[in-house]
Amino acid sequence: MEMDQLVALCKRRGFLFQSSEIYGGLQGFWDYGPLGVELKRNVREAWWRDMVVAHNEQLPPPGAPSTYEMTGIDSTIIMHPQVWKCSGHYDLFHDYMVDCRESKGRYRYDQINGRWVEAEGRRVFVATTLGGEEAIADTEQKALKFFNLRKKHADRLAWLGSVVPLTTVAEFSAVLGPDAKALGTLTEPREFNLMFETHTGAIRNESSKTFLRPETAQGIFVNFKNVLDSTRVKIPFGIAQIGKSFRNEITPRNFTFRSREFEQMEIEFFCRPATSPEWYTYWRDRRYRWYQDLGLAGERLRLRDHDKAELSHYSCGTADIEYAFPFLPPGEFGELEGIAHRGDFDLRSHMEGKLVREGGELVVEKDEHGQPRYRGSGKDLSYFDEVAKERFVPHVIEPSAGADRATLAFLCEAYCEDEQPDENGAPQKRVVMKFHPRLAPIKAAVFPLVKKDGMPEVAQEIYGQLKPHFHTFYDEKGAVGRRYRRQDEVGTPLCITVDGQTLQDGTVTIRDRDTLEQWRVQKDQCAAEVRQRLGM
Repeated sequence: MEMDQLVALCKRRGFLFQSSEIYGGLQGFWDYGPLGVELKRNVREAWWRDMVVAHNEQLPPPGAPSTYEMTGIDSTIIMHPQVWKCSGHYDLFHDYMVDCRESKGRYRYDQINGRWVEAEGRRVFVATTLGGEEAIADTEQKALKFFNLRKKHADRLAWLGSVVPLTTVAEFSAVLGPDAKALGTLTEPREFNLMFETHTGAIRNESSKTFLRPETAQGIFVNFKNVLDSTRVKIPFGIAQIGKSFRNEITPRNFTFRSREFEQMEIEFFCRPATSPEWYTYWRDRRYRWYQDLGLAGERLRLRDHDKAELSHYSCGTADIEYAFPFLPPGEFGELEGIAHRGDFDLRSHMEGKLVREGGELVVEKDEHGQPRYRGSGKDLSYFDEVAKERFVPHVIEPSAGADRATLAFLCEAYCEDEQPDENGAPQKRVVMKFHPRLAPIKAAVFPLVKKDGMPEVAQEIYGQLKPHFHTFYDEKGAVGRRYRRQDEVGTPLCITVDGQTLQDGTVTIRDRDTLEQWRVQKDQCAAEVRQRLGM
């Protein structure tokens, strides 16, 4: 599948639209259409049901309590600015960027690639924002243009190695920028904070400055004590949250994969320090199985543990669940979810102040006067075990998933093309979205074979019976074969057709999206049949 095919289908069938499209669109923002909002809602509800409501369906690790509690919160998008200072986002949440003095373009430093080339006695690094085979073709085209050579003279270019990141280049004066005609137009890399700034109150000054949250996790940490005091949960337990986050990405790209407004599905699981390694393994494996159970079970899905060099300074272990999205070069994977063992870093930071690692220990960062650079809340966020008569700061395991990235992965995995005969028996290409039944935006469609002889009335009666139980669609326009194709293209698992035989014996035809099998059932058994076939 080519990515542009999926993007076209998403717009044509109402899964996703460019935000503010009638005004030319706004880069990095996407709107979910009628089918897209159902798909994403199903992803969120499957996550909440499996991780929070029915969490005890999965056995905890050996030695842990046989049951554990899961609860949820919904914290605000705008929080006290001190939250982001103590969490480290205020100082550390940035990307490095470079600007082009000629094209006025702005690029993420780590997303520029290129190749060294020699021609006519000059050595030049030809930069591109592309990767893989596309980068090779793009740099060759730009090199030919820079040296004023024709395609037939490509053998005059002496390439010095393969495509490498710009981060490996020290001589910026020899760099030909991605959209530049002259050398040395790129600035030195500089920090760009990814948090969106805003202001609260009527007066705009430094004291009124706040931020749109870049993640949902901190809303859980600052409410840890509130949840303990207002409920009867005991460690181990988890707090879950689904909500919007915002990051001012320098170069949002790849459809909804990297956008500036996105939705997260996060759990902060609090446990004893001694048992935290087992809980980390438990959540890492359980989250991987969740994607497999919902259809991402092939070789395009993988679980990758971070090596030591990749770990955050506070992390005791991190793993990524990754998917081979079709917009990535062959063999490359993009992150769907991260599962991190965060130790006691977050709760301690909000108690004591911003933490940094010194000599192998996490300590409160000091300013030039030896005072805490960012003071914590001063509140006690420890946990007292009444049975063991022991007080400690819990360790945290954080499974953090992107609802938008998960939805995109399910869209990519579902897209399929095959050939099926049309009404006249001629082969015809069929596009079908093979969603898992739990995720399918529409569960069943109901058709009258023709718009006469009382068939529409019977079909509407069945539609009315199904609608209260699951999302059902009614369609009587066009040939029934075309209606089947339309439902295949939006991923509807089952289609129910009222025909002439229905008027005789009260049975209807049910057609399966994937196998194309057809069978008949009594019309008053349609709801039970759909529920049984879809495992609902």
